[in-house]
Amino acid sequence: MSGPGAAAEPPGWRLGSGGSEVFLPEETRSAAPVDFLQELPSYQSALRRRAAAGGTQERRTAPRGSEGLRAAEARGPEQEGGELAACPARELLVSMAEKRRRRDCQQADIKYLSGWKQWKRTSSKSLKKVLNEVKELSSYLELWRHDIHSIEGKFGTGIQSYFSFLRFLVLLNFIIFILMFSVVTLPSIISKYGIFNSSFAKIPPKNIEPHCTVYKPSGNKGLVYFYTYLKDLFSGTGFLKETSLFYGYYTIDTAWLSILRYNLPLAYLLATFAYLGLSLLWIIKRSVEGFKRNLVHDEDQFQSYCNKVFAGWDFCITDPNAARLKHRSLQYELQTDLEEERLKQKIAGRTMKEKLRIYSLRILINIIVFAVLSGCFYSIYRATVFSQENSNDISNTNFQVNLLLQYLPSMVITLANFIAPQIFSFLIRFEDYSPAFEIRLTLMRCVFVRLANIGVLLFSLWSQISYCATDECKACGYNYELYPCWESAVGQEMYKLMIFDFIIILAVTLFVDFPRKFLVTHCSCKPVQWCGLQEFGIPDNVLEIVYGQTICWIGTFFSPLLPAIATIKYFIIFYIKKISLMHTCKPAARPIRASSSNFFFLVVLLIGLVLAFIPLGISIAHIPSSKACGPFRSFNTSWAVVPDTILGFPTGLQQVLHGIASEAFAVPFFMVTCLIMFYFIALAGAHKRVVEQLREQLVMESRDKQFLIRKITEAQRSP
Repeated sequence: MSGPGAAAEPPGWRLGSGGSEVFLPEETRSAAPVDFLQELPSYQSALRRRAAAGGTQERRTAPRGSEGLRAAEARGPEQEGGELAACPARELLVSMAEKRRRRDCQQADIKYLSGWKQWKRTSSKSLKKVLNEVKELSSYLELWRHDIHSIEGKFGTGIQSYFSFLRFLVLLNFIIFILMFSVVTLPSIISKYGIFNSSFAKIPPKNIEPHCTVYKPSGNKGLVYFYTYLKDLFSGTGFLKETSLFYGYYTIDTAWLSILRYNLPLAYLLATFAYLGLSLLWIIKRSVEGFKRNLVHDEDQFQSYCNKVFAGWDFCITDPNAARLKHRSLQYELQTDLEEERLKQKIAGRTMKEKLRIYSLRILINIIVFAVLSGCFYSIYRATVFSQENSNDISNTNFQVNLLLQYLPSMVITLANFIAPQIFSFLIRFEDYSPAFEIRLTLMRCVFVRLANIGVLLFSLWSQISYCATDECKACGYNYELYPCWESAVGQEMYKLMIFDFIIILAVTLFVDFPRKFLVTHCSCKPVQWCGLQEFGIPDNVLEIVYGQTICWIGTFFSPLLPAIATIKYFIIFYIKKISLMHTCKPAARPIRASSSNFFFLVVLLIGLVLAFIPLGISIAHIPSSKACGPFRSFNTSWAVVPDTILGFPTGLQQVLHGIASEAFAVPFFMVTCLIMFYFIALAGAHKRVVEQLREQLVMESRDKQFLIRKITEAQRSP
């Protein structure tokens, strides 16, 4: 160690790992250091490992004698010099004196370089500095940067991850809105109003019965009251039905922008695939780190215990109440681990009679869960059928009754989303699972019931759309009498679901959380104090916004401007949840850490996206498109625009595309994809083994240090 204090240090031989230094006495140094190093536990462990491998590896490796050690020490700086020179000094694991020495050497070497190399090195440093400054300045433009940092400081990284996830959904929906508006809505508006010397063309459907092409949106006529506009705004009917918000507005087949021909039906379909693919890639990109972490960090119980004890504290917490809550959280996690170990011992000691009893009880509870789900699904089906049959009744002019009929499916779905999770949380206590598995199973059941309710609603609508009792209806392929433009009807249901979901979130905050906070603060009654403040449950809030995002993904095809509404909705929800968290709620007593919560958020969001593919795929590929509205009115289905467009390509390109779509291409492509997948699985396994070896190396280094300390102590005690 260089410096003024070097002379004060006792002379001796030093050895350290990871930057640590251990000084040995002079008499220990005078002995042969090679024999001493060969006594290290790490060296002995390596010898045993080589001997177990058959000695082949040992013969290939030079003996670590004095010559080998000195050669390794001599080769180290030369071989690593190029890498260390390219690496910034602050990233080197060396002392400050060594960093200064390397910096001085690099500056001294610059004057011996050629002019080109000097300019190259100087420009590289300047470019890195500029990029770092631009990156630092761009961080200040990040949405809600200060707000999220404030939440992180008061409530920890677990709740902060929820608001970061909400910001991600705002940005995602904004990008989807820009995509749909620029590809679908803007060309339609430009061509309809003749902007930039543009025009449009409408091709009448061929071989279609004339009665199938009749579509007259029921707009407001005559004297219109204010509450009629209010009803239309909440239900998507009336004046909104004729706007670009819904599918029925886009009746153009071809838009001419000056001399450019724009195929709107193809653009509409490709934009749908684009926003689904963009969402999938973005979610996978954000979740890949979580997948790696869960794949590599496969901790045993002892390591998990050590991580909780020594690395479980969240140093971002500055609020005293949040700190006490974090203490209780760590205590709960340790109690949960002990409870899981107790349950493992209990499961291992179960008799056959106890196993039959618990399995019978679980089967009975799962039957009850299935019955609850069936009741929810049947209620949604009946409510949807009743709403569709009666909401379009012209004789029903009562504003409240008509609006209630319009929102009846949304209210039943919201009620099912509230009651079913409460029943699941009560029943899970009797199934005798571990605490961690209880949480995961309850969450997965809640995810299923929320997302499946949307599927049941769509199934109910499609059963009404495809029901045909007359020959005229069968000629159209769908129930044209009740749904002359069924895509707009589906878009209206998705619109009402999104609006009603926002109303429920706002109403719960204003009429439940704030009064509860007021009562707990100013009322000393025991029942009120027993209820306490509302907890900010992260999983429940995440399921809430994932449910809304799934509605947006499904509804964007039927309502292209729905992502704009979702963007505004989540933007307002951010402030609603922030105010609720700061003033009315307390963090949950069992919070989850930011790393695991981010992974859980994205997994649930990915499930919602995958489930959104199913109804959209059925709508695009199987259900006949409306013949009276929309860009696909000239095609049997929405997918039919793709083969029709391919027929206009040159013959060579058609053959190439048909070859890609054939089995001769699909089978080799599937095999190559499987090989690539197996390669990455093997690569992940190799990385996992490397991590395990590094962990073993850390353990051996700690044993080496203990061995050296013991030797030093013995040498100091010996005369």
